[in-house]
Amino acid sequence: MLRKLPHDEIPRLTIEEVRNSERHPVYVVLDNVRSAYNVGSIFRTCDGAGVAGLYLCGYTPHPPHKEIAKTALTAVESVPWEFHPSIEQLLHDLKTRGVTIAPVEIARPSKSYTELGGCDYPVALVFGNEIVGVSQEVLALADFALEIPMFGIKQSLNVAVAAGISMFEAVRIFREYRGDPGDG
Repeated sequence: MLRKLPHDEIPRLTIEEVRNSERHPVYVVLDNVRSAYNVGSIFRTCDGAGVAGLYLCGYTPHPPHKEIAKTALTAVESVPWEFHPSIEQLLHDLKTRGVTIAPVEIARPSKSYTELGGCDYPVALVFGNEIVGVSQEVLALADFALEIPMFGIKQSLNVAVAAGISMFEAVRIFREYRGDPGDG
């Protein structure tokens, strides 16, 4: 019989333990994301996925910010993050460090978000503005685009939802490639 764990029985790391833990070689880059609530939600998901870092670019809100704090629930303390006014400069810097640039966007050509390979790590998943998505200038700097297939009338997801799906799949693929045992 299943039993839901009460809050005090759920295993939790301390902020210090999280800061000192090994992180997955996945970076998340937000470019001109408008909603501080989306940014906070993505902070929280970055923490849960154990990604290497979060980069906030352009006019994306960044801490300290009341709405980010509300949805991040202290993840701004556990996730390594930086603000960069210029995404282009950040992406150039990441590429020189050997990071694969993979915008999550409806683009051609693209591959499914489930098709990352071991040679694609470390990888930076790039997410754009809630209305216009990832810019053509950013796509020009990409190694390839990742796409989440849509099966309904809508052709896109909320940026925080798309980030969560993509992040956890990237982590799953990396852990499988590395030979880590299954989680759960």
